[in-house]
Amino acid sequence: MPMTTNTKATEPTVDEAAALSTAACLFRSLGDPMRLAIVRHLMLGPHRVVDLTRHLDGPAQSSVSAALACLRDCGLAESKPQGRASLWSLTTQPELLGLLASAEKLLAATGDQVALCPVYGTGAAS
Repeated sequence: MPMTTNTKATEPTVDEAAALSTAACLFRSLGDPMRLAIVRHLMLGPHRVVDLTRHLDGPAQSSVSAALACLRDCGLAESKPQGRASLWSLTTQPELLGLLASAEKLLAATGDQVALCPVYGTGAAS
């Protein structure tokens, strides 16, 4: 998070607008159902694209690769060569697990009301 020096105090202050923008980017990176499903599968351990495509039952391998590239670009996933394929894993598994667990608690507390949201809910216009 970008910080600036506060001349009146010795503690640095946080640029709140930049911090909120960065947080929104994180949530957008996890806001796609396929990327979220991939993250959940990677929680179980490293996977190849072909394995993820099979587990997700249906998307094209190119769509899975594009979703993985997004997660990589956001710093959430990484790949390592394994023969002719790449083995994908999470870079921040404990933190992501905590975030997803908190999200599940929040969804339970709100009764999944977010699904009814006219802007972001399941029935919202695309």
